[in-house]
Amino acid sequence: MPITLLEAINQALDMALENDENVVVFGEDAGYEGGVFRVTAGLQKKYGKERVFDTPIAEDAIIGTAIGMAINGLKPVAEIQFDGFIFPGYNQLVTHAARFRNRSRGQFTVPMVVRVPVGGGIRALEHHSESLETILGHIPGLKVVIPSTPYDAKGLLLAAIKDPDPVIFMEPKRIYRAGKQDVPEGYYEVPIGKANVVKEGTDITVVAWGALVREVEKAVKDLEGISVEIIDLRTISPIDEETIINSVKKTGRFMVVHEAVKSYGPAAELITLVNEKAFYYLEAAPVRITGFDITVPLARGEHYHYPNVENIKQQLQRLAVVKP
Repeated sequence: MPITLLEAINQALDMALENDENVVVFGEDAGYEGGVFRVTAGLQKKYGKERVFDTPIAEDAIIGTAIGMAINGLKPVAEIQFDGFIFPGYNQLVTHAARFRNRSRGQFTVPMVVRVPVGGGIRALEHHSESLETILGHIPGLKVVIPSTPYDAKGLLLAAIKDPDPVIFMEPKRIYRAGKQDVPEGYYEVPIGKANVVKEGTDITVVAWGALVREVEKAVKDLEGISVEIIDLRTISPIDEETIINSVKKTGRFMVVHEAVKSYGPAAELITLVNEKAFYYLEAAPVRITGFDITVPLARGEHYHYPNVENIKQQLQRLAVVKP
């Protein structure tokens, strides 16, 4: 049945709680209120306060507690209320969650999920519109996932909960309710580390993820004379190198579109990957369309910060005519 991305996440959590008594869900207002966006609505009433519960306003404690739970046999799904609030808990992620498998020489794993709404587009306050791909994707030992559709959101979250290692599940908040998609009611998983070719093409490869996949799709919809292959990366870490390289070898032109700021962003890593493994197939220098190297503007100016349909369309047209 058609559901939103938000409803797909709720459905995945409901299914995980029902199927595995070791799964627990918690965070600031995640219990009684169902979260600030109501992603966890109804779960506490169904599964009780011992399995779906509220926490103090202390992100380091939320993530630290999840690590302890995971090491001792539970499967915690911790919610950070907004992206910019994750920084107090960053220490726990980097120094403990990401390293514990290595520290214990494989004797212990940390099967935990940290859910966090990310990105802008909702005219929010400071610390409510951050893009965390670079900060979290850079850390060995953390898997970083970001869905762009309801189908992927449900399947990736179920895979993340089952995964033996810590997964950061980034939820693009501006597309929580931005459309519906038919999603199977039963259990299924979308593999972590596997990109999705949303649209096949022959002239340009474009990689995007999260909310910007839709912007790229809109940009190419009425693009005449240019065949664009769109790849939804889905997983920031690990990267699906094979899908990207095979696509670039076919098209010869490469573009990355993301919301995070430009410097040291994921686009730099992806372009480097293409240069290293498909350089002789390139017919033009790769292009990146990103946020600016500034703090995310507040409500009145935030729309200037993000890549938009017109900008993506113009850059595609320019890239298509560059001669080798």
